[in-house]
Amino acid sequence: MSGVRVPAFAKINLCLDILGRRPDGYHELRTIFQMISLRDTLTLEWKSSRGIELGITGNASLSAESPRSNLVYRGLEALGRELRIKRGIRAHLRKRIPAGRGLGGGSSDAAAALLGLLRLADRKIPLERLIDIGGNLGADVAFFLFGGRAVGVGRGNEIYPLPDAPRQHLLVVSPRGISVPTREAYSWLGRGLTKPPTPSKLTRFCALCWSPQEAALSNDFEAAVFRRHPRLGRIKRELLRHGAADAALAGSGSAVFGIFRNPAQARRTAHWFPDDEVLVCSTVSRERYRRALGGGAGV
Repeated sequence: MSGVRVPAFAKINLCLDILGRRPDGYHELRTIFQMISLRDTLTLEWKSSRGIELGITGNASLSAESPRSNLVYRGLEALGRELRIKRGIRAHLRKRIPAGRGLGGGSSDAAAALLGLLRLADRKIPLERLIDIGGNLGADVAFFLFGGRAVGVGRGNEIYPLPDAPRQHLLVVSPRGISVPTREAYSWLGRGLTKPPTPSKLTRFCALCWSPQEAALSNDFEAAVFRRHPRLGRIKRELLRHGAADAALAGSGSAVFGIFRNPAQARRTAHWFPDDEVLVCSTVSRERYRRALGGGAGV
């Protein structure tokens, strides 16, 4: 095989409950991931010399960083060791997912590297081992090995796929000049945000699992992140004011998304955010993800 091209889709969190701090220093989460159509593209091919060569276009900040620190490079390196691959790999990552916005772009790129290398090498690996390798790269990587819609517990790395739901249409607002590093977002959480969950939160979580089009979105990061960046709260209110059925912070931020009845309504609402990057997209089912990967998810 001369080369492969792999999509790396973004995600949102329909629900994100922060249940408390774990003994290992991480936070215990309960979340519902949903893959969306906004995506990066990773191309892999063999090269004559050994080693990994990674090029990045579409994001100036990532293009300037050391390739060895990128999750694509690290994923190729880790799986290459596991598979004992001796050949050199040339990778090109075309970025579309904004960085530092809570949309999971880095983790999705890492999963694309793992799945892409399996295709390129025409190899298979036990799912449990692939999840372990992905987990060492980032907590969200496991979700992107499955796609669609899934429950995440633990650090978000323990994944339970949910049935595919009808497609929903989204407007994602990526605010200019505001980036929220995940580690900082966790440091802003107060004690009051990590109390044991109430029965109403559990009920809402279950409703989102089984009736995502009828239940309300929720994100425990919002209080702390909106306090630090009030403009994000205003973006959420504007989305709701201009027709979104519901809206929420994406992950730990800084992107905010709204759910709309149709893409035309989302596009009309996009005009109210002239100073920001706006992205009209839709949810991606697990079956659609499998087709985009060439007929199989690789796991």
